[in-house]
Amino acid sequence: MALSSASRRPAMLHRLQQRKHKPDYLLVLLSTVLLAIGLIVVYAISPGLSEQQNVSENYYVSKQFTAIGLGIVTFLIAANLKMHHIKQLKIPLIIAASLVAVAVHIFGQEVNGATRWVQIGGLSFQAVELIKFAVLIWLAGFLANRVKENNLQSFDKTFKPILIALAGVSIVVAVFQSDLGSVGVLAAMFLAMCFVAGLPMKRILMVIGILAIGTVLAISSTGYRRDRFMTFLQPESDCQSAGYQACQALIAIGSGGMFGQNVGGSVQAYGYLPESANDSIFAIFAEMFGFVGSVVLIGLFVALFARMRHIMERAPDVHSRLLIVGVLAWLSTQALINIGAMLGVLPLKGITLPFISYGGTSIIFVTATIGIVFNVSRYTTYGVNNLALSEGKGNESTFDWRRNRRAHYAPSGRRARA
Repeated sequence: MALSSASRRPAMLHRLQQRKHKPDYLLVLLSTVLLAIGLIVVYAISPGLSEQQNVSENYYVSKQFTAIGLGIVTFLIAANLKMHHIKQLKIPLIIAASLVAVAVHIFGQEVNGATRWVQIGGLSFQAVELIKFAVLIWLAGFLANRVKENNLQSFDKTFKPILIALAGVSIVVAVFQSDLGSVGVLAAMFLAMCFVAGLPMKRILMVIGILAIGTVLAISSTGYRRDRFMTFLQPESDCQSAGYQACQALIAIGSGGMFGQNVGGSVQAYGYLPESANDSIFAIFAEMFGFVGSVVLIGLFVALFARMRHIMERAPDVHSRLLIVGVLAWLSTQALINIGAMLGVLPLKGITLPFISYGGTSIIFVTATIGIVFNVSRYTTYGVNNLALSEGKGNESTFDWRRNRRAHYAPSGRRARA
């Protein structure tokens, strides 16, 4: 029996929305510009860094070049994988992240009181970046399956596993790796993805409450965290000890003035500002390029995140949308924490600035996440109700208004009408 036109319509829409088209090259352009800025800053401060570490003047910039090269490889891999293959990576990634976390705990290098790195083949590998990536892939697949099975409201099948996973990664990262800043990034990923998936707000608020209590306990029970928090409240009260990095960061930003000291004009990079190539690189950038340059850099980040949101709103299915939400939460929260700490509006957290900071592990995984977003951008759609159809459903009951934002532009180029 021939299908009626009404019964054929969902199948036709499903095929239409999955049709491959030109990807979002603006996303790649913005990411490339940010990587280039980071390379320029690392190149400019390499003489100062090399002098302190007694290594070749090209040591830091050559390692950054290598990291970007590896990042391009991970971008290309992630950009060309099929979505179902990305979904299948969750178990291997969880195993790999667990093994690396154990290796860091047993064999890791202690730097400034924190054990976050392990040497692999002569390269320093930061475990938390792999943990973030594993959480991204697992949680997107998990929530997408719960939505598809209409089990999102279930405490035992959805909320309980999420709480256990969040507690587990928080303990590993905050306790064993002494990295409370990355716990904040992971928590933002969990909350954003659960919110967009449609988890009840009362349960999301419950998680926020648990996280707030855990943060207070983590700060109050550890001496150096208490010192950092008190330094955040009054950085100028102890600029020679606990508040040294915060004070030097503000000096670097202030000395940049309106237009900066120009490339290579940084004084703070010559041993005055700790972690000038990593956690403190925004302060060094502000010293070189001033207020105007800093506004431009922040604007580039905002444009990149806006582009991700643009792609997210047109994602062809629940899984793809949740992946992009996780990437957006990851990178935006990390940038916010890093820049906020350098400006003195947030406590110092020892967290890198995406794309800009020196460090291979961060660049490799950040470019991999951009590859995933670029991959999804090949299949973006313009409809309001296509996500339910792509999951084989004819209604919107299991995936609420949070994911059903109307596309800004109709296929013809004219603004879509409500």
